[in-house]
Amino acid sequence: MSKLDGLKPEKVFHFFEEITRIPHGSYNLEMIRAYLIRFAEERGIKYIADDHGNVVYKKPATAGYEDQPGIVLQGHMDMVAVCEDGYGIDMKTMPLDVFAENGLVGARHTSLGGDNGIAVAMALAILDSDDISHPDLEIIITANEETGMEGASGFDISCIKGRRLLNLDSEDEGIFTVGCAGGARVVCYLPADNSVPRGDDICTIEVRISGLLGGHSGQMIHLGRGNASKLMGRILSSASPASPSAVINSITGGVADNAIATDCVANISLPAQDLNGFTEAILAEADKVKAEYSVKDPGFTLTVSGDAARAQDIAISLKYASAFINALPYGVIAMSSEAEGLVETSLNLGILKIDDNRIHAEFAVRSSINSARDALVKRLIDLTEGFGGTNKVTGVYPGWKYLSDSPLRDKMIRVFREMYGKDPKIEAIHAGLECGWFASKADDFDIVSLGPDMQDIHSVNERLSISSTESVYSYLLALLATKD
Repeated sequence: MSKLDGLKPEKVFHFFEEITRIPHGSYNLEMIRAYLIRFAEERGIKYIADDHGNVVYKKPATAGYEDQPGIVLQGHMDMVAVCEDGYGIDMKTMPLDVFAENGLVGARHTSLGGDNGIAVAMALAILDSDDISHPDLEIIITANEETGMEGASGFDISCIKGRRLLNLDSEDEGIFTVGCAGGARVVCYLPADNSVPRGDDICTIEVRISGLLGGHSGQMIHLGRGNASKLMGRILSSASPASPSAVINSITGGVADNAIATDCVANISLPAQDLNGFTEAILAEADKVKAEYSVKDPGFTLTVSGDAARAQDIAISLKYASAFINALPYGVIAMSSEAEGLVETSLNLGILKIDDNRIHAEFAVRSSINSARDALVKRLIDLTEGFGGTNKVTGVYPGWKYLSDSPLRDKMIRVFREMYGKDPKIEAIHAGLECGWFASKADDFDIVSLGPDMQDIHSVNERLSISSTESVYSYLLALLATKD
């Protein structure tokens, strides 16, 4: 039974709901890719499925539009799969439980995947229609955007003729994005020292941080929201003097490098005689954190519980590990000197865990200046090596430079003004977009990004505006139908 029946545009929400029924978190794309291929085959649409997981559709111009410049529509098929703690939803196998309420679409206890499922849904709605006027259309649906833009980085641009590209991966109606930051993924590894807490009577406790707002680490890093993994490092480091021989048996925080961690759980073994003082130190520091974040992240919650399971094979000195996590940089490093209010350089500790007998701390590094990006990567490397660890740098991607001469942007502004009686906002953003990869592959690409209003993407509070989706889709169709 459809849960989004009656929402307009009906065809867009029909395909969007179909997408939400198919698990499609990053690196779990077999089913959604098969769906996209089947969609083309059932309709006789020409398509390409490449070795990087991407799917490309081609639809000829409608009558009277054969001489117009072709348009490339682009979005990505994967989502950041986040589940609310305690609900046990397996997002690798289970559909999303979507709902429409108060003008918004969401999913119960999980992220929605509006980023970027709504782009795919709009593209499919256009492909499925025979009453929409348009020039030659090429539609690129990329794979694994959320984990380093791997589909876009490996894409062979020679299969694309058009040079006007509309990226549908923005989340604010009325804003046309015309530039973005570059970035990299950095994983810092700290080896386990297999410490053993000293004493005859050892207990194990669980420390849990939860209730934080989280969000997209590019678009929301400037809001100063708490990162659960970083706060865990701070709190445990402050408490470590109360139990010098305490060890961390396990620690888990965050779900993706580009999502601000909302939860972190650590299991700690320590002498029973230290328990009261250690717990008091943790709660005292947690009170300070709660006061500091009372406005920016008021849901911060810390709990300490006893009788936690103890990992027998892996243990890391609490003092050593917490000092490392606490020392790792996080958040806004520099603001732009050219664009007021734009973050220039930042990083996010997105995933923290223990695996392969070592701490694994995974960062998304971003900057609109490549040299600043590289300097921040080097800072992480130096810090980790100073603690005796190692690093792995992957997913380095280019920024997207603003074009002073853009016929596509000029046309989009003209059509927007005619439809709404006002000008759109033109901006560059701190978040990374696949536009950077496409711009780097062809010097003559003319690119603009747009999309409907969304809230709190990459979190369980993610919401998609119904009215904005209708408005943006109407605008997109008007743009396709407007001749140069």
